[in-house]
Amino acid sequence: PFSKLWGFFIKYTLTCIYKLKYLIMNDELILIENKIYEVRGTKVMLDFDLAELYGIETRTLKQAVRRNIERFPEDFMFMLTKEEANSLIHIGVSQNVISPEYNVGSTNIFAFTENGVSMLSSVLRSPLAIQININIMRTFTRMRQLVQRYLSNYNLTNLIPGVLP
Repeated sequence: PFSKLWGFFIKYTLTCIYKLKYLIMNDELILIENKIYEVRGTKVMLDFDLAELYGIETRTLKQAVRRNIERFPEDFMFMLTKEEANSLIHIGVSQNVISPEYNVGSTNIFAFTENGVSMLSSVLRSPLAIQININIMRTFTRMRQLVQRYLSNYNLTNLIPGVLP
């Protein structure tokens, strides 16, 4: 009887851990999803949001990128214009994902495409950066799947050729 009880306890504990891990991962994906914006027709993440997720200062992230600028062509990373930055800050503040005290300041904001975020993993090599990058890639994939599902549900895939793979 004790071994059966012990086996049940182990199985129950592992199930709880799995469910908790899934909930935590799902919350992380939702948090990341709220930090993805559309700029110039492309889904991007901003430098200060990425720095926050990686647990580093924005200037540290920018220094790492500048030291490896050859890894970040225009389709991986670009600088926002002042107007784009102000517009995104305004949208973010109104959606409560950016603090109202955030100041664009005199520095340029870097916007990273999905490929640019992926490239960051080769520049930022901490274990946390690797895990964050994995979750960000999962989020981009999930968003693409949601759009694809929406289009297929409404049979719109033929109306917009070349938009989705």
